[in-house]
Amino acid sequence: MSGFVKICGLSTAETVDASVARGASHVGFVFYPRSPRNIAPAAAGNLIARLPDHVVPVALTVDADDATIAAILAEAPVKMLQAHGSESPERVADLRRRFGLPVMKAIGIADPADVARAHDYEAVADLLLLDAKAPKKGLPGGNGLAFDWGLIANEGWSRPWFLAGGLTPDTVAEAIRIAGARAVDVSSGVESAPGVKDIGLIAAFLAAARSQFEE
Repeated sequence: MSGFVKICGLSTAETVDASVARGASHVGFVFYPRSPRNIAPAAAGNLIARLPDHVVPVALTVDADDATIAAILAEAPVKMLQAHGSESPERVADLRRRFGLPVMKAIGIADPADVARAHDYEAVADLLLLDAKAPKKGLPGGNGLAFDWGLIANEGWSRPWFLAGGLTPDTVAEAIRIAGARAVDVSSGVESAPGVKDIGLIAAFLAAARSQFEE
């Protein structure tokens, strides 16, 4: 596949295996107690052991301190950190320096000001994740919300970036086309219930993304 797809919030061997078999390039594990997708580091470590070398395991954390991240990495040998909270550019740079891993920074998008703010992270993050802006009382991600993809349709970026936010098997192809994305991230859009991944939806999402990337 000429693009990249990350399936995030995985917690079972069956869904990890299905994601890999259908062509996912990245798989995400959520380490955030408030999330229905939260997983213990040891359990994530067992799932990471199933992955082939070409699939990148990613640890999603939300404003986590160094001790929390170190404890995660001790049991879950991920290859990338995903900073999905209000981490500043300085904190992102610090994460890269302290842990020696590439960092993906998630930025919530709702208007042009948010797009401008995302550019502040280009100098410090290895990748950007352009997501729908979370509601004030909601979770920082995985809310099934989309944003106006036209806001980034003609934007130039100096770093690779993933498109996220409310993507589903039915909408991902259009989202890729409008936003010009070469990488997408999905969590709630391939679930039958919050935190419960559906193998059929994972397969359909990956097929739809692959079809658009190969056009």
